[in-house]
Amino acid sequence: MLDRVKLIIAALLITGGFVSFYYFQDMALLYRVLILLAAIGAAIVVSVKTVLGMQLVGFARGASLEMRKSVWPSRRETTQTTMIVLVMVSVVGLMIFIIDSVLRWVIKALV
Repeated sequence: MLDRVKLIIAALLITGGFVSFYYFQDMALLYRVLILLAAIGAAIVVSVKTVLGMQLVGFARGASLEMRKSVWPSRRETTQTTMIVLVMVSVVGLMIFIIDSVLRWVIKALV
């Protein structure tokens, strides 16, 4: 029940930030944006204190850890793979063009 209250408070903070952004149109844009960002930041702080927020933070940390374990291809491997893809796309495009031309010629001959 307490988590729901916290999530409702977070939603109200975000809503209040957007309402104040449009309500205070005579104020400088910088101040309005800062108020909106402060409201969103406060909403994030409140929502992280819920069980769902803690699970989301744990998931983000796990995803970050897994990304650090990834081995990214080198520049040479990336270039080679790109060239292979470009060559294959060109070959397939040429084959489709030839097949299309032959079929067009056959249909014109029949008609």
